[in-house]
Amino acid sequence: MDLDVIFLGTGGSVPSARRNTASVLVRRGGDRLLFDCGEGTQRQMQRSTGLVQVTDIFITHLHADHYLGLPGLLKTWDLQDRKEPVVVYGPPGLRDLYASLSRVIGRVGYEVELDELEVGDRVNFDGYTVEPFAVEHRVAANGYLLWEQPRPGRFDPDVATSLGVSEGVDFGLLQRGEEVSGTDGTVRPEQVMGEERPGRRVALTGDTRPCDATREAAAGAHLLIHDASFAEEEIERADETGHSTARQAALIAADAGVSMLALVHISARHFIPEILDEAREVFPEAVAPRDFDRIELPFPERGQPSLQKEGALAESAKESP
Repeated sequence: MDLDVIFLGTGGSVPSARRNTASVLVRRGGDRLLFDCGEGTQRQMQRSTGLVQVTDIFITHLHADHYLGLPGLLKTWDLQDRKEPVVVYGPPGLRDLYASLSRVIGRVGYEVELDELEVGDRVNFDGYTVEPFAVEHRVAANGYLLWEQPRPGRFDPDVATSLGVSEGVDFGLLQRGEEVSGTDGTVRPEQVMGEERPGRRVALTGDTRPCDATREAAAGAHLLIHDASFAEEEIERADETGHSTARQAALIAADAGVSMLALVHISARHFIPEILDEAREVFPEAVAPRDFDRIELPFPERGQPSLQKEGALAESAKESP
């Protein structure tokens, strides 16, 4: 099952020529989940992935740079005669916000469901779950953890054959957790299956100070996408405004034991290599994706996460006639 992350907006609260406001697209198999929808998100899609028919949108918090792209995206889908429902998730206050935005959006020809999420809630999908965790910002804010259910261990056909199991149907039954007959009696799945394999985990903070909730949610994650609004010399300003420095994000990543740290929400006034150097002094596996970069997340036994510069644009170019 493929899993990757497309960065549609990696900048701070003010868009720049190279960095749009917050938006991340997660693709797992045929599912498309959008995390935050800053101004211009639909244009970023059109430049890369195409105007994806996302079914689930997760808003981290109700500051404008994280949701202003929502009215335009929902209206464009309506103009395209969309029929499939969309669910918008967010912290408490989402329904009141949408009531105000609906005056701009107008009536649409498909269902828009609103779901306010708090810590302890879970959104279950086929084979994985998204759940909120409480980050620390100036307003109510959710981080989100996407985690896959554990996978069965690898099936060993040689062991099964040695136990007298017939190939074909019985092999399949064992892999589905059922017992079958062998030459010397019953063969149980645990006799031919390896240890259960963990699924992948992606944590996304939105805007936040460094906090224990992120450290706990991101424990063992394969990718942590973390606020890095400020340089270390601005640490007091970061705390006052409910943000993090790149070094603070790196310390969280190191403590949580993540495989890769992606720094986002970086202010346009900062020189990215310097911000990245600060983080890498603490956590060498830090990256600072730009818009349209892609991070691929293979299953752990197949390798580590990898950053592909402008990966979404390269993918789009291949699909163009």
